[in-house]
Amino acid sequence: MSVAVLDSNTVIKFIEAKEAFEKCVEKYFKLVDSNGDGVICREDFREGSCWLFTVELKSATKEDVDEFHRMIFDKFDKDHNEKLDFREFKSLVEEIMLAMARGMGSLPVIVALDQDSLLRMAVQHEIASK
Repeated sequence: MSVAVLDSNTVIKFIEAKEAFEKCVEKYFKLVDSNGDGVICREDFREGSCWLFTVELKSATKEDVDEFHRMIFDKFDKDHNEKLDFREFKSLVEEIMLAMARGMGSLPVIVALDQDSLLRMAVQHEIASK
């Protein structure tokens, strides 16, 4: 775990850096796609969503987690095949990142970063860009 000072621009610039952002999404996609078949089914997502939502899901009830997964698939499974392909998953990750950016606003905030967190990837990208 590390600590960083960042604001919404850190996150937004990371999303706008298409190649770097796509590389990050690809990493998470492979982590969540546990059987490596190139799509994320609900079971893959249930098992692998800890990579995206660490603290939030640990404290939720099973019913809340099931509802959360249902809402994710309702919104991001555009072709309604009960699976998220890479493009759909990328939309999900982008929306998560944009929500974090909106939550931060333009004022700098101090954030504790998990080793492989999305925000850590954004901070690393910002540092590498300087």
